[in-house]
Amino acid sequence: MPGTVRNLPKVFPSVVHALVDAAARSPEQEALTFGMERLNYREYLRCVAGFRHELKALGLSGGRVALLMGNSIDICITMFAIHAARAEAVPLNPAYTIRELLPMLEDAEPAAIIYDETLDDMVRTLAGRLELKHLISIGENHGRRLTVWRNREDLNTLEELPADADPATLQFTGGTTGRAKGACINHYSTSVNLSQREAVLPARDDMERMLCVMPLFHCYAVAMCLHAMVYRRGTLLIMPRYHPQAVIDALALEKITLFAGSPTIFTGLLNYPGFAETDFSNLYLSSSGSAPLAGEVLKEWERITGTPILEGYGQTEAGPVISFNPLHGVRKPTSVGIPVPGTEVQVVDLQAGTRVLDTGQKGEIRIAGPQIMQGYHNRPDETRLALRDGWLYTGDIGELDEEGYLYIRGRKKEMLIVSGYNVFPREIEEVLHRNPFVVEAAVVARNDSYRGELPIAFIVPGTQQGQDEETLRQYCAEHLAPYKIPAEFHFVEHLPKTAVGKVDKISLTQKAGKTTHGHL
Repeated sequence: MPGTVRNLPKVFPSVVHALVDAAARSPEQEALTFGMERLNYREYLRCVAGFRHELKALGLSGGRVALLMGNSIDICITMFAIHAARAEAVPLNPAYTIRELLPMLEDAEPAAIIYDETLDDMVRTLAGRLELKHLISIGENHGRRLTVWRNREDLNTLEELPADADPATLQFTGGTTGRAKGACINHYSTSVNLSQREAVLPARDDMERMLCVMPLFHCYAVAMCLHAMVYRRGTLLIMPRYHPQAVIDALALEKITLFAGSPTIFTGLLNYPGFAETDFSNLYLSSSGSAPLAGEVLKEWERITGTPILEGYGQTEAGPVISFNPLHGVRKPTSVGIPVPGTEVQVVDLQAGTRVLDTGQKGEIRIAGPQIMQGYHNRPDETRLALRDGWLYTGDIGELDEEGYLYIRGRKKEMLIVSGYNVFPREIEEVLHRNPFVVEAAVVARNDSYRGELPIAFIVPGTQQGQDEETLRQYCAEHLAPYKIPAEFHFVEHLPKTAVGKVDKISLTQKAGKTTHGHL
């Protein structure tokens, strides 16, 4: 098809094809584990085939199916079954409220919702407002489990698999920075991006054991964990949620080889008592995404575990992976690596977005490649802004070095203008993270009648004594131009986070506007 990339590892027409291939090649290989429950690839395929048959019988092929599910084996089966039924998956955060979910569901117009039984009251309220016909409850009590087909020998194959141009996923994004938009991703975009990522970050066939603590309704965990393990016929060990002690236990007991996390998770583990004594003998690689990783966290992780974190960069609208530090090649701390094959990355001016900037200059990142979305659902104006002349304008600020490595400097919307100067919160945060007193740091803007905007820093302090606002200010003065030094430092017990572990800067911006000094 147009946009095909040459010299990639095998590109399947869809991830469903990859699952069929895995079940044929390695039927007895352990595929999924959740607590004491385990499925091999033959059983995995049977469960997908059984649920697919039910979805097709409900007339859902060609329509949309929403998911409101936490981490489990069932959500993995559900995602593949929806795709196998040639329907479009609409994964949503099960922690959202009715107020948050209603506009997304109204936009998506799903024909059915598959949901955890604990959400029954909320889903039935939503269904009443949306006039939904099909509600499928999943659980041990009032719902049903999707592993019931694991021993059905008549379900060892799948027919009428999705075509590469079929819609695969309507993934909502931008809910924390504005009105949520549904990015339309087809099967080819999803599958080719999986192979692009494998070209830079290759895993080993039939060997990997990946620990998944990230939410499986989010594109990061789907791409880096769910799809990646099927592609390489590895084992995905699913945790219901992140807890540092559970991660420590699993690393040793389950002989984890791969770990996908976020800056929040890596920082939390490094500061958890006993982490340094963990058995890391099987772990050989971790990956970080969802938000920029502080260079000091990366270095400390490698010092303690003896294994690297490879940082990458992605976006829901881009399949999602755009770049990664290569497994076999030069790794650069604080960089998000090189573009995956078939992807062109440029840094352009912030005004018109048409002038390509030189190496080392900061501007908006735009990308071109076969993995980018087809557009935003029901958002023609926003689609035209994001997709221009074959380029996806990411809204992220970055720069490229002389070797083509990409560095993220912040969000275009987060950029401050202080006394006429452009200030990127990411740069200030990196400086603060290098101070041993600082566990976490986030910088946001506050309006100022004289200077336009001011940088305001929120700090989670460590246990060291003798640090206060003035000493941090002096520290920043050694590393930053005067206009970049935070006007205020607020010491907090923790930074607010979104459901996928990103710092909730909207919440911090609101607090910055209401506070004047010191502690919160």
